[in-house]
Amino acid sequence: MKISKYVQGAVRQFSYWFFNGTLGYDILENIDYLSTVREEPSCGELAFAIFMNNLEIDSEGRVLNYKYCENRAAEYIKRYHDPNFIMNPKLEEWETYLYPVSEESYTY
Repeated sequence: MKISKYVQGAVRQFSYWFFNGTLGYDILENIDYLSTVREEPSCGELAFAIFMNNLEIDSEGRVLNYKYCENRAAEYIKRYHDPNFIMNPKLEEWETYLYPVSEESYTY
């Protein structure tokens, strides 16, 4: 089974904004998070996990909450840079879970 074109589009769009340095622009304006990610890649890894763990789709595979997911990831990055920033709602453990890649996916 393949993921839907809408999930593919959401991941592509998120990746583009992330690597362009414009993710959640209104939240991360004037924060050079890409420099941080180069030095501390786990910051970027967790931002992607938060985005994906929050993603919701309907029965047709359409993404229902792209902007919310982008903003949650951006808020996490802001909190990473500014410990006084309060995420609302508070980040929950399930949002930060790093799921493994299946062993089968490493074979050709």
